[in-house]
Amino acid sequence: MPALILSDRNIVQVDGEEAGQFLQNLITANVDTIKPGEAHSAALLTPQGKILFDFLISKSGENGYLCDIRADQTDDFMRRLTLYKLRAAVTFEKLTETPVIAGWEDDAPQGALRDMRFPEDALAWRLYGSGSVLNGERSAWDSLRIVFGVAESGADFALSDVFPHDVLMDKNGGVDFRKGCYVGQEVVSRMHHRGTARRRVVTLRAETNLPTATEAGTGLSIRAGEKPVGNLGTTIGKSALAIVRTDRVSDALAEEIALTVEGIPVTLSLPDWTGLSFKSGDPITPDT
Repeated sequence: MPALILSDRNIVQVDGEEAGQFLQNLITANVDTIKPGEAHSAALLTPQGKILFDFLISKSGENGYLCDIRADQTDDFMRRLTLYKLRAAVTFEKLTETPVIAGWEDDAPQGALRDMRFPEDALAWRLYGSGSVLNGERSAWDSLRIVFGVAESGADFALSDVFPHDVLMDKNGGVDFRKGCYVGQEVVSRMHHRGTARRRVVTLRAETNLPTATEAGTGLSIRAGEKPVGNLGTTIGKSALAIVRTDRVSDALAEEIALTVEGIPVTLSLPDWTGLSFKSGDPITPDT
């Protein structure tokens, strides 16, 4: 089974008698419905509804939760949680000695969690701690993310720059539209029910190797003729993740305008598991 340690990730444990209620009132995911053995997409938003921190969340013991987050954002994340803590009976701890392992393809080892950002047939999992043969390559893991349209901050978008819809969190369970209020909820809910979001993660493919984006969210531009339609993210050879304006791409496809990156012709596709399509009018119409 391919697996590797993600050295750019850390674990923050949120524990205590009121940990569940604290997180439920703060983040986009519904912590009350997280099942043992699952790691779910989640985010803490700005009041304006943009992603301030993105992470995976899973249950830990009777009252606790584990937040799997970018290592360079860990301290800021804990400071933000502390800001919201007030008098809640909740504690935060950075588990510096716990490696974050990602794996895929074969049967997961004992104690692994299904990575719920991926469809089931991707067989993607997370393991916190030891207990797996580490024989995977980072490029293979990133290729898996590209195939299934799983974007991460730092590599694919800049924090405080995108809404949850932009990175498919409305489709992978990272946002619950039936739970109560949380930070940024009003904006995100309004976007969802009015269908006003216009950016989406796509998989991009070319006939030749693609250039590498220099900075998430501000890197190489995807163009329809001379008009920019999005930016490149994680790139492996001839494939990449990107975030694009779906309305501009739909117009380009309808008018048969070539899509290019640095002059290289490319094709774009929305992940199959989302049920979205560029040819269905408004591809971000909310589920009914």
